[in-house]
Amino acid sequence: MMKLFLQYIRKFRGNFIFLVLGSFVFVAVFALYQLEIEAVFYAFLICFVTGAICVLIGFLKFRKQHQLLRKIYDALPLMIEEIPEPDTLTERNLFDIILKLSDINQHNLNTMRNLQRDNMEYFTVWVHQIKTPISAMHMILQDEDTESNRELSAELFRIEQYAEMALHFIRLDSSSNDFVIRRYDLDQIIRQAVRRYAPLLIRRKIRLVYSPVNAEVLTDEKWLLFVVEQLLSNAVKYTYSGTVEICYYDEMLTISDTGIGIPAEDLPRIFEKGYTGLSGRTNQKSTGLGLYLCKKVCDKLGHRIFVKSQPGKGSVFFVDLRTKNFQIE
Repeated sequence: MMKLFLQYIRKFRGNFIFLVLGSFVFVAVFALYQLEIEAVFYAFLICFVTGAICVLIGFLKFRKQHQLLRKIYDALPLMIEEIPEPDTLTERNLFDIILKLSDINQHNLNTMRNLQRDNMEYFTVWVHQIKTPISAMHMILQDEDTESNRELSAELFRIEQYAEMALHFIRLDSSSNDFVIRRYDLDQIIRQAVRRYAPLLIRRKIRLVYSPVNAEVLTDEKWLLFVVEQLLSNAVKYTYSGTVEICYYDEMLTISDTGIGIPAEDLPRIFEKGYTGLSGRTNQKSTGLGLYLCKKVCDKLGHRIFVKSQPGKGSVFFVDLRTKNFQIE
């Protein structure tokens, strides 16, 4: 309150200085005419009390306007039309500027939303269209089991991954989402990911350790599947020989590998957008988007994701599937 009052005094200091000087002039004139001290005192007291009342009324109005503006500020842009009417020409000019900026901002916001919607529609159509030639090429390559065909199938699988990642990227950043939160069979989600990466595991001669977990989790099936696939993809990508293991214990899903591991200096940043780290730069196949999207998805689903790793010994990614404040559909 005191801070606000001092700001009020500072804003109208010219008026207060004029009031004080006027009071002293008034008293000085009375004194020059050698009026009785009581008359001078009473005149000064009347001026002081009148000025104090005016200051108090002005401060209450100033405080009310300040509180209203703070309320509008906290609710922007919903209450922009509730800005109090200006009292002075300067306030009118500022008021007009605010309304103009609000109109510009709303126009830009609508333009951005339309552009985002168009981009999402385009990428959605593009991904679905690109799947047709990818499927056709998969069928052609399966006609003859040769080393070159297996190599091409692996590269074609990577193309399909990147196309799906592009779709998930734009969907996740859109203003709306298609999350469907309810209880799902975790084994069904894991098996979908394992089936997709089974050919790559076999080709890389990596042993998969997985036993049914017989658990239901509160999540979104499609988006959790995306997270599991990305973590499994990373495990296979950076494991040149050895084992990939999928476990579930105490509502914690873990995907571990015996790959090259992650340097300690990279661990704090692996979930940043575009960050590839030493392993990604060495491999030269990392986009720096997979783990970033996993983190964003987990944040939206209320899951916690983190990693423990040691260079040369492998990595363990943890997805804490405990969730709070979700309404089951």
